[in-house]
Amino acid sequence: MEDISKLPVLNVGIVGHIDHGKTTLLHALTGRFADVHSEELKRGITIKLGYADAILRKNSDGFNVKEGDAVRYLTFVDVPGHEMLMATMLSGAAIIDAAVLVVAANEGIKPQTREHLVALQAKGIKKVIIVQNKIDLVSKEVAMKNYQIIKDFVKGSVAEGAPIVPVSAQQGINIGKLLEELGSIEIPERDVDAKPLFVVARSFDINRPGTKVSKLSGGVLGGALKRGKLKVGDEIEIKPGLSIKEKGVVKYETVKAKILSIRRGVYEVEEAGPGGSLALETSLDMFLTKTDNLSGCVVGLVGEIPEIVNRLKVKASHFSEVEGTETHEKIDDFRINDLLMLSVNTSITVGKVVSVKDNEINLELNIPVVSFLKDSVGIARNIGGHWRLVGVGEVI
Repeated sequence: MEDISKLPVLNVGIVGHIDHGKTTLLHALTGRFADVHSEELKRGITIKLGYADAILRKNSDGFNVKEGDAVRYLTFVDVPGHEMLMATMLSGAAIIDAAVLVVAANEGIKPQTREHLVALQAKGIKKVIIVQNKIDLVSKEVAMKNYQIIKDFVKGSVAEGAPIVPVSAQQGINIGKLLEELGSIEIPERDVDAKPLFVVARSFDINRPGTKVSKLSGGVLGGALKRGKLKVGDEIEIKPGLSIKEKGVVKYETVKAKILSIRRGVYEVEEAGPGGSLALETSLDMFLTKTDNLSGCVVGLVGEIPEIVNRLKVKASHFSEVEGTETHEKIDDFRINDLLMLSVNTSITVGKVVSVKDNEINLELNIPVVSFLKDSVGIARNIGGHWRLVGVGEVI
């Protein structure tokens, strides 16, 4: 199997409104679908974060994923576009370097298109490519009108000036141009010398029913290494870890484990640096990692992860109006006793505002987190029964 250890890695989020073709586009780019959960296949929508990867290659005909010299390794995160899955979207945005914003040419700008663009800004994602999908379903005139609507829509945002690539993911039209744009995105600087910090977006049991005990694999953590390096054999700790209820009180217990194997997509590596999605097979019992039990945790070498916190101080600002709805409701200032959903790295928690001073808010958390100074925070408020992104902040 090809050695990918020397290839630069780019982790790309596929974002946009439900049914605008994100999962089909991912298949056109990589040759595989990220929807592998039975409920997702049945309902035809992405519910959890999906992953796929490809080696970007270049030959005399341009960029592709099949033939030519290997240029970079692309990992993709398929982010749900349904309005009820905002927390999952924010978790996905925490592990990506760049984003492809998908807009269907036959539908245009929809509520979750707006909300996802705001979420990219909230999580500090500034490298954006816009895909105008489903051009095979509209006339040239409609496509050009839609193109102009997209340009106007992104003015003043992180996507202003971003390339707009017309494609048909279903028909495979112009995918080469999109790959070319993905090949031109500057790879972020990676801090390989820092203490390793891995954020967990998914955790699961990869064993099939009926697997012999001697053949069982350990629990798997999926996510991204933000900095530092991890290698097979490293002793790691996972925080906040497992929630345990004792006498009606929920406590969190740090989990320790050993890394048994590391995978980037289908490739097994001995050591991994920052960038791209990774899967860490650990010595944990798979019961502990199944069904995303440890998603939202952070991983580091034993003794190197800060203690969990139940209070958070955030320098915050809110938007003028709610995106993701047709009403564009005005957003009120943060106030004491507000309940806010906070996205810190891949962790999602709800905090109660206990004090507000200027643009600084103090919150008591219902689920503790591991936070670092200047971590970006997405802030959502429950509006009309749905969590809506209303502001951004950073940990102080």
